[in-house]
Formats: sequence, structure tokens, C-alpha cells
Amino acid sequence: MLDAAGVDYRPRKPDVDESLVKARVADPVQIASELAAAKASSIGGPDWAIGSDSVVSVDGRLFDKPKDRDQAAEHLSVFSGRTMELTSAVALAKGGKVDWQHSETAQLNVRELSDGFINSYLDAEWPEVGYCVGVFRLEGRGVQLFEGIEGDYFTILGMPLLPLLQALRVRGLLAK
Repeated sequence: MLDAAGVDYRPRKPDVDESLVKARVADPVQIASELAAAKASSIGGPDWAIGSDSVVSVDGRLFDKPKDRDQAAEHLSVFSGRTMELTSAVALAKGGKVDWQHSETAQLNVRELSDGFINSYLDAEWPEVGYCVGVFRLEGRGVQLFEGIEGDYFTILGMPLLPLLQALRVRGLLAK
């Protein structure tokens, strides 16, 4: 998303143990926000850092990225006919201190999924969707999972991009 938006950046791996946050926080919005902030602030140094994270919940149950294809199929079976809440958060930090953060939640109404559909979907999309917390890529075949979506497209892709771009402009990091 940052490439497509023309944002100059250098990827770095954050030093964050996500399980620690997930062990002490239950609210999906708070989890996504804390993880985004922790990732951005863990980079440290004099440059600005962007951190982001997404959390999926269905009926109050949190879901992580699937460990394998079987677990991906299980997740899709649970999602079937339910509303998935996808919360994405983004944070900006400089010198290890969070300067700004934002989160948004989208509602994705998953249609009834047959076992046959789930298997053919995973035949076509695995292993790529294994890196996605909701086992889908909206920009690909994952769009077929849904009968309705309420929320920002970029939030669903994994980061509230428009608020981030505005925050970068306010800080003089993008042209106004």
C-alpha cells in the first residue's frame, strides 16, 4: 500500500512479542492499537517509524493467522454465515516514542461457505492467505467470501492508509 501511495520507506522488522499483548488485553481495538504502537516504537532511532497491525474477531473470539491449511479451513468454517470484525491500527513513532496512532474497524459479512467451496478456495489461494489473519485477500478471490462489507477498503487490506497519509503530511513527511 505504501509503495502504491508513493510513500518512501525502508522496511524493518519490529522487535515485539505479540503474545504478551494478546495475553493481557482482550479488546480487539486495544490489541491492534497497542501492537501497532509497540511495533512503531520498537524501531527507535532518529527516523520516523510506521507500525501497523490487524485483528480479526467473530462473535467475540479472536483469530490469529492460521498455522496451517487445516486450521485455515477451520477458521473459514467458523466465519461462515457470521460477521467478521476486522480492526486495523497504525502508529507513527520517532525516537522510540509514539507520536500518533489511529484505528478503524470494518464489518465483513461472510456468506454461508460450503466445505466444497472452502476446499477449492484454499486450493487456489493457499499458501498466500496463510499470511492473512482473516484467511483472505480482498483484492483477490477472498472477495468471494463476503455478501456485504462495511468499512474502509484500506483498513480491510491491513492499514488505515488515508489517516496515515494525512498524519505524514501534517508532519511534513509528505507534500501537502
